Amino acid sequence: MFFRDLFQPMHILVILALALLLFGPGRLPEIGSGLGRSIKEFKKALSGQKEEELEVDRPADQHADQSAKK
Repeated sequence: MFFRDLFQPMHILVILALALLLFGPGRLPEIGSGLGRSIKEFKKALSGQKEEELEVDRPADQHADQSAKK
């Protein structure tokens, strides 16, 4: 119940207005693009970790077959 009332449209507008006042209009696009790059790299690292886990789970002969096909 607590989270339902936490992010109402007015709350989001207040947060955005505060961010605009704190960082200014010139700095906000830089912060947004930096945050987007960070999220993208984080997802990329997670997917890379999943691929490594799959390679570990495969038997050795299947791993050798995959290497020979490349």
